[in-house]
Amino acid sequence: MTRKPHPGGIRRRQSHPWQCLHLGLAIVLGFVCAPAEHFLHAKTNKPILHGRHWMAITGKPLAASAGAQIFAQGGNAIDATCAMLAASCTMHDALSWGGETQALVYHPIEKKVIGINALGVAPTGATADFFLARGMRYPPGEGPLAAVTPGTPGGLMVMLAEYGTMSLEQVLKPAIQMAEGYPMEAGTSEWIESSKDSLKQWPYSKDIFLPHEGEYYEAPRPGEIFRQPDLKATLEKLVFAEKKALARGATRKEAVMAANDRFYRGDIAEEFVRGSREQGGLHTAADLANWEVHIEEPVMSTYHDVEVYKLTSWVQGPCMLQILNMLEPLDLKSMGLNSARYIHTLYQVMNLAFADRDFYYGDPYFPPDEPLETLLSKDYARFRLREINPMRNDPFAGPGDPYGFNNKPNPFQRELDHWRNQSPFQRPRASADYWDQYHRDFRAGTTSIQAADKDGWVVSVTPSGGWMPACIAGRTGIGMSQRMQSFVLLPEDGPYNVLEPGKRPRATLTPTIALKGKEPYLAFSVQGGDTQEQNLVQFLINFMEFGMNVQEACESPNITSYQMHASFGEHEFKPGKLTLQEDVPPWVRNELKTMGYRLDFDERTSGPITAIYFDRKHGTLWGGASHHGDDYGVAW
Repeated sequence: MTRKPHPGGIRRRQSHPWQCLHLGLAIVLGFVCAPAEHFLHAKTNKPILHGRHWMAITGKPLAASAGAQIFAQGGNAIDATCAMLAASCTMHDALSWGGETQALVYHPIEKKVIGINALGVAPTGATADFFLARGMRYPPGEGPLAAVTPGTPGGLMVMLAEYGTMSLEQVLKPAIQMAEGYPMEAGTSEWIESSKDSLKQWPYSKDIFLPHEGEYYEAPRPGEIFRQPDLKATLEKLVFAEKKALARGATRKEAVMAANDRFYRGDIAEEFVRGSREQGGLHTAADLANWEVHIEEPVMSTYHDVEVYKLTSWVQGPCMLQILNMLEPLDLKSMGLNSARYIHTLYQVMNLAFADRDFYYGDPYFPPDEPLETLLSKDYARFRLREINPMRNDPFAGPGDPYGFNNKPNPFQRELDHWRNQSPFQRPRASADYWDQYHRDFRAGTTSIQAADKDGWVVSVTPSGGWMPACIAGRTGIGMSQRMQSFVLLPEDGPYNVLEPGKRPRATLTPTIALKGKEPYLAFSVQGGDTQEQNLVQFLINFMEFGMNVQEACESPNITSYQMHASFGEHEFKPGKLTLQEDVPPWVRNELKTMGYRLDFDERTSGPITAIYFDRKHGTLWGGASHHGDDYGVAW
């Protein structure tokens, strides 16, 4: 594992006077202070959680229970997070063990936020030419060729070794019990059944997920005990490696890392590679052996008096900071929540930030350096705001030029000119079927974890990868990632994110921690692919600007833009498409239509948001989870 500090200046807040948008986008300006109290104002579908000692929230009740068990045994928030992550991976609904983990950790002793980069990398042989020669515009979305190296096992073990207090055996115990057999949930059962044609392509997946092959319903039935003997054996091998190291006199940390070594350099890695290559994958032993978790300094920007921390450009997290920088000078309250003017402003700001994401974000461990310092500056945000048309949607909204902004040459000027000169209607267009698939799959193919304890440890995680249909790697029981599809193969599609062996794809996964007065204020994240930053920005605005409590903000209707390039499949682009909640009144709908939007409506307008609010006045924790999924938590 390595540390890579981020460029200086990202944390500096610019203090230049605001100049009004020359087109009059936001008439009333000024800073709006966050409300001092967040009381329960409206009836919510789920009750707010209250705790004093600890809180554990995640995507599945069984996984939240695993975290609660660890807390009850005296573990800290890191220990509980690892148990929840392990249990979630074992359930295969939202992710598998071969996926990726990205986390933010607040360290109460060091008084700082720490980033955990446990995203896998492209294996040997996975080059742009490899896929282009096979007639692909992007890497495939499922199967062995979609898989980067597994990241979640390493992320879990490094977090536990560095910041936890318990043994790997203790935090894996609930997951091992579940691998031995747990009652299948109805939603997961239905998802397996709907994925069975793909699962039948891969022999190890078929053996695990289709116990009733040949019958009308081939997936495990709801309530049926679902058993995974291969995965159980893999997890037990990790525990045995830890015990063996402890018997030799190793420290707790050294013993956990001995298990990590067995996974990535021992017999587990050997079987993973064999199983991948047998089914057409490209993984080699060196790919796993050379991969490592990075412990990083995250990026931060302020929104009024709150510091918001995100992971760096290997995920889309900085995009949220760009959005907040553009929204900060505007008086959002005077616009009115979800008025036509508010929706238009938010939509246009998000489009500019996502265009920068599409062009400038990528793996920071590969040259050239992403221009994050400029992208996250307040001056650049004000400059980008002036590009907004206050009266109509701009389907041509594209990436800015952070290099030109600083009077420097852009290293990808040719690609930028190509992007800007191409009509948005010449780019890949998304069909209705694509977005139906998006809502069904990518909003389900991730989960989130929030944990906090009385000693001040806070964790926010957005793990993913290996969702259904998952290709199992040999007899490991491990479902492989599908994250390779988030790469591009041509520089004009995003020069910082072009596929190379050993490189991380720019992922959508994005945990969040916010501090106020240098103390934890909020921890929050959401599943939902490209919609994640959109949902999280609206959550934070609802909480800070419109006085909602944490549960109300989790349940509040969102808007969704699809004008960015999707990070999955064929990376489709849908200019002007706007999803609204079904209850939006007709006068708002009509005004938005005159502004050039193509509207559709949905009862569900965000992925399941999970969050913890830290009530410093009373010394308590407030927990929220949206009502769209199984996400919930346990507190004490």
